[in-house]
Amino acid sequence: MAARSLRGIFAVYKPPAVNWRSVRHAVETGLVHDLNASECPLPHDQIRFLPTTSQGISGTETNLTVAQLPALANHPRVRGPKFVGLRIGAGHRLDWRSSGVFVLAVGSGNKQLSYLQDCHLTKEYTVHGSFGTATEDFSDTGRLIEKTTYDHITLDRLERIIAVIQGSHQKALITYSGIDLKSQAAYELACRGMLRPLHKSPPIITGIRCSQFSLPNFTLEVQCVHETQQYLRKIIHEIGLELKSSAVCTSVRRTRDGVFTLDDALIRTDWKLQQISSAVQRSQPRVAAALREDSWRHTALSGTAVPERCPVPTEAEP
Repeated sequence: MAARSLRGIFAVYKPPAVNWRSVRHAVETGLVHDLNASECPLPHDQIRFLPTTSQGISGTETNLTVAQLPALANHPRVRGPKFVGLRIGAGHRLDWRSSGVFVLAVGSGNKQLSYLQDCHLTKEYTVHGSFGTATEDFSDTGRLIEKTTYDHITLDRLERIIAVIQGSHQKALITYSGIDLKSQAAYELACRGMLRPLHKSPPIITGIRCSQFSLPNFTLEVQCVHETQQYLRKIIHEIGLELKSSAVCTSVRRTRDGVFTLDDALIRTDWKLQQISSAVQRSQPRVAAALREDSWRHTALSGTAVPERCPVPTEAEP
């Protein structure tokens, strides 16, 4: 049954200038259409005895004739579509301007998605900025409020500001991770790169670097947790102020969300039953590994075993 292969998590690529709800609706509509087309039962005939009349010696006679007629009980126009909707859950949202990896869950994969979000895995972004202007909403499409010079800005100055930002957020990460820095658990978590908030926290940048610099434009690679895309735009704005100038964000693109990367994100032409089903199957081992790793993290912090979250959904229908 094709529907059984859709119990899990997958990622799609959300283009810019598209609402995430529209993406989810398009995926659901395509899956419902393909499921109804693939699970339509083959038409079959039924044996019927039909009365017929003929002229005999004693006049008109009625007889029964065996005939094969199509059975209409399972015809799509009689019973209607089998699937009218699916439970499509959305992971970390992307706002209207942003693009990139957008995680979705189907059927009982929604429970998996909830567990995965409780792991507080980091996400990665490519954020483009431009010096010299400031707007009300920190984006290049917002209402212009200021123009400044930027010739004095150098890569070295920009990297010093970035280092300060990372240092302050590293302290916040340790605070919200709920660990004792002198403990063995802290050492083991640090070695495995698993220092992350234990619960919900303010936005925390776990890593940031400048990957391209050509005045007035620059590009940052950001790893973070519990962020919003607007928060990243504000970071660009604040960097401009720290450099005695101004800056706006020209684009935000998510390149990784937890265990899902751009290589996993299905583009618009692949939002179909077969491709999504294959993506769900491919993601299951990585999702299961992430959940087991998070159970180990909780055990290391608390000293007591945490019940392992079932990585494979057990519901019969999506």
